[in-house]
Amino acid sequence: MPRAHRHYIPGCVWHITHRCHKQEFLLRFEKDRKRWRHWLFEAKKRYGLCVLNYIVTSNHVHLLVVDTAKDVIARSLQLVAGRTAQEFNLRKKRKGAFWEDRYHATAVETDDHLAKCIVYIDLNMVRAGVVRHPSEYRSSGFNEIQNPPRRYAVIDRKALLNFLAIGNQERLRQEHRHWVDTELQADVKKRRSLWTESIAIGSEGFVEKIQQQLGLRARGRSVLSEKEGLALKEASAPYSTLFESEKNTVRSDNSYFININDGNSE
Repeated sequence: MPRAHRHYIPGCVWHITHRCHKQEFLLRFEKDRKRWRHWLFEAKKRYGLCVLNYIVTSNHVHLLVVDTAKDVIARSLQLVAGRTAQEFNLRKKRKGAFWEDRYHATAVETDDHLAKCIVYIDLNMVRAGVVRHPSEYRSSGFNEIQNPPRRYAVIDRKALLNFLAIGNQERLRQEHRHWVDTELQADVKKRRSLWTESIAIGSEGFVEKIQQQLGLRARGRSVLSEKEGLALKEASAPYSTLFESEKNTVRSDNSYFININDGNSE
């Protein structure tokens, strides 16, 4: 499998989605989801990965991160995905791929679009019908933003404050809960593939800038007007999951190979 390949854009926020092989529920046990989070914390320590939000479901993960240095995201995903898979396969005496070969990345503008993306991630398991409120689901960043742990924190709350232009931690907590509660009053089960199918989401200037920076990788893509903002998108092939609310797509040009050692002997 080739090494992870992505385009480095300093300071860019990426919403990353990575799915289990063949949509299997390989992360259905909480202990495996905890191990994924453990290795995410290790990636933060080892490589300086800047995490803004995350959620681990039974068959895929969402991760909101910042491009702080070249290869930091790719190396971090390689560590997290590889070690999670190794531990699972060893415990289950299992052989074969744990993850899909590719992860999908969407560039998100750091304004209201970032807040909307945070909420989209928070409400993942609400859309799936697993919980009624994100506070009821442990394997996510919602509770960490609301009640940050004294030790082993994954989310960079200082970075969140800066990107969202919020003055202090208490206001961040209040604004975050308000965003979530407001969205819960709407049709949260409605599929919003914009956040997982686009190359970039934001204002016209932001989308055009990302299109220019990606160069050939973004050539021929369409800029579409969506409810949440402008999106740089392309024609897609179906890539469904077992959660009705998360029927997404994977395409070659804005999805990236990741080299992981998951115990695959093939």
